[in-house]
Amino acid sequence: MANDLAGKRVAFLGAGKMGGIILQALLKNGLLTAKSTCATVAHEDRAKELAAKLKVKVGTSNSEAVKGADIIVIAVKPQVVEDVVREISSHITPKQVIVSVAASVPTAMIERDLPPNVPVIRAMPNTPCIMGAGMTAICKGKHASAYDVKMTCHLFDVVGRTVVVDEKHMDAVTALSASGPAYIYIILESLAEAGVKVGLPRDIATLLAAQTALGAAKVVLETGDHPALLKDAVTTPAGCTIDAIMELEEGKLRVTLIKAVVKAAQRAKELAFG
Repeated sequence: MANDLAGKRVAFLGAGKMGGIILQALLKNGLLTAKSTCATVAHEDRAKELAAKLKVKVGTSNSEAVKGADIIVIAVKPQVVEDVVREISSHITPKQVIVSVAASVPTAMIERDLPPNVPVIRAMPNTPCIMGAGMTAICKGKHASAYDVKMTCHLFDVVGRTVVVDEKHMDAVTALSASGPAYIYIILESLAEAGVKVGLPRDIATLLAAQTALGAAKVVLETGDHPALLKDAVTTPAGCTIDAIMELEEGKLRVTLIKAVVKAAQRAKELAFG
C-alpha cells in the first residue's frame, strides 16, 4: 500500500488549518513528495507563501489542481464544499478518489454533484495529526471500494491512528475526537493552574499535567482496560485520590464532559447547512 501511495498524485483543495496540518505531516513523514503534490488556497498571496514554505505547487484554481490527480483531498470549510465540488466536477473521473475532511458533509452530498461512480471517502482527523498523534475516523461513500478505504487509512495512519466507522457515526466522531483536543487542553490548563495554586512553578505544573495525561492515555490504549478499572487501581482506600474524585463528582465534571460532546454532536449535524 505504501508503494502504491508513493506513486499517486495528490491534490489538496484547501490548505488551511486542517488541510495544512495533514499536508505538512504527510510531506514531513515522506508519504507524499513535493513533486507529486499540489494544493490550493483562496488568495494568491497565501499561495505564494505556502509554496515557498512547503516547496509544493500551490495555486488558487481548484479545477487546475485536480487535473491528473489520483487522490483529491477536500479540506475547505463545510459551507463551501458544494461550490468546490461543482467547480471541479467536469474534471473528475471514476479513476480518481475524493477524500473529504470537511466536518459534517455527507458523502451523498458530494456524490450528488460528481459524475457517476466516483469514489468518495469521508475522513474526520484531529489537530494532533501535526505531531503524528492524530485520531482519524473514516467512512466510505456509495461507490468507494475496500481498497479505497484501505488506501485512505494508510494515508492517515502516518499521522496517528485510524478507525473505520459507519457514516451515521461521523457527527459523534466530530464531537468526540475532532473537537476533543480542545476539551483536553482545558483540563490540562486547569490541572496546571491547580499545580500553581498548591505551590508548583508553572512550567513544572504544566509538564506534570501534560505527561500525566499522555501516560494515562497510553495505558488505556496499550492495555485495553476500561478507564474505570484503571481509575480504581490508582484510588487507594482512604487515600488522597478518592478525596479528589469526590470533588470532581461534586463539580459534575463527568456529566459536563458528556453534555459537551452531545452539544458538539448536535452542532456538527448543522455545519454543512449554514
